[in-house]
Amino acid sequence: MPGVRGGAGRNRAGTTDERRLVGGDSLGPTSGCRVADAGRTVALRRSFHRRREAGDVTDASVSRLQFWTLYLSRFAGGFGSIALIIVLPKIATDLGIDGVAFGLLYTAFTLAQTAAVVPIAWAGDRYDKRIVLLGTLAVGVATYGAFSVVTDNAGLLAVRAMQGIVFTGMGLMTLGLVGQLATRGTRASRIGRANAASFAASIVGGLSAGGLYDYFDGSRELFLIITGLYVITFLATALLLSADETRVEGFPFTDLALNRRILTLTSFRAQYSVAVTLVRNWIPVFAGYAAASGGLAMPAFAVSVITVSEKFTNMLLQPYTGRLSDASGRALFVFAGGGAYGLVAVVVPFTPALGEALGLPSTLPFLGAVSAAFLPLLLLNAGLGIADSFREPASMALFADEGSDGDGVASSFGIRELVWRPGSVIGPVAAGWLMGTVGMEWVFFVGGGFAVLGALTFLGVLRRYHGASALTEW
Repeated sequence: MPGVRGGAGRNRAGTTDERRLVGGDSLGPTSGCRVADAGRTVALRRSFHRRREAGDVTDASVSRLQFWTLYLSRFAGGFGSIALIIVLPKIATDLGIDGVAFGLLYTAFTLAQTAAVVPIAWAGDRYDKRIVLLGTLAVGVATYGAFSVVTDNAGLLAVRAMQGIVFTGMGLMTLGLVGQLATRGTRASRIGRANAASFAASIVGGLSAGGLYDYFDGSRELFLIITGLYVITFLATALLLSADETRVEGFPFTDLALNRRILTLTSFRAQYSVAVTLVRNWIPVFAGYAAASGGLAMPAFAVSVITVSEKFTNMLLQPYTGRLSDASGRALFVFAGGGAYGLVAVVVPFTPALGEALGLPSTLPFLGAVSAAFLPLLLLNAGLGIADSFREPASMALFADEGSDGDGVASSFGIRELVWRPGSVIGPVAAGWLMGTVGMEWVFFVGGGFAVLGALTFLGVLRRYHGASALTEW
């Protein structure tokens, strides 16, 4: 059981029966003894989990290296993902891929992610999450190595699909292990730190991937760097991360899908996924798109700075907002963060008018000719990151809470991932239609509306089925 493992040694806490659950069927000196009653086994496992959740067994004995190893995995996954987002159009151009074939590169990634969620989450709960993570990292080494040598459309499509599987597997296993190693009182804080590592990777990768591509005049060296990062992460995981000895029999998705708390969270998350997909993806479009089509036509580097601002504030604040939500009530942070995100989003189309009214400069050092809207848009996107930093670790911790009492933490994150998928697929299509029919500003109005509506729906469902006090008790 992760809650009673240290870095090098193993501190066997709890009763004899609890130690049996920690080490599988083994009873240490009397190995070979087994729990005869399967129902009693489940009851003991859940009793131990609940004692740990209540604070009788803490995560103080868990070596910090355990968490830092998982944070490294989050960094590696984020760096590889953002690097592909930046250089994939250049690779496709070099290989002569365009039109529908180019669009399939994104479809393959999304479909592979969706298909991988259930089997990987099930494997993580049924077997050792550490082994599943190591397997995913090994596939990642092969995948990014293959990116450096791919020479045709079919090959690029195949490795792009494999990247989707790797990204999903690493996300589910690292978050599952972080949620499992942490206790209820520290879970959002630990998850916030893991997310901060991912955002740091997005910032570093976002600012360096294009430069590395230009410096080496190609993507081969960039992918070799990513492959090396994955090798280091694999070795660190193999050497520093203790085995995961929890086992969940059966198919935990079935019970968790009908869990009342998860259904309540879904009432918010299904709508919020549309909001984030619209707003987060269309901020750079709004900043860089041609003025004739409703954009601000800013130079590429200015667009990068604006885009990174949201990730930067998210990275800085999530460890602290996660800690606050552990103490003050996670449901409150989900409601407040989601609602604030929507309110900030609807102001985005007014940034040109704000810039003009405030007499802000349209030319800046190092950035060149931008727009009077640059500084307002930069601050608003940073504000979106602040709002989301309150919501995300609290939301993740609430899902982890439902799986961490022995019901399957990886599966709880798998459900969280699946709930996000419809909105992330519908969102870009809806945004394109809004741009072409009523104008780009409506992308932000609709996105902000979905966020506010999701927050209000969540509040209503929470009060109706769990009581008014649930907002601060969850």
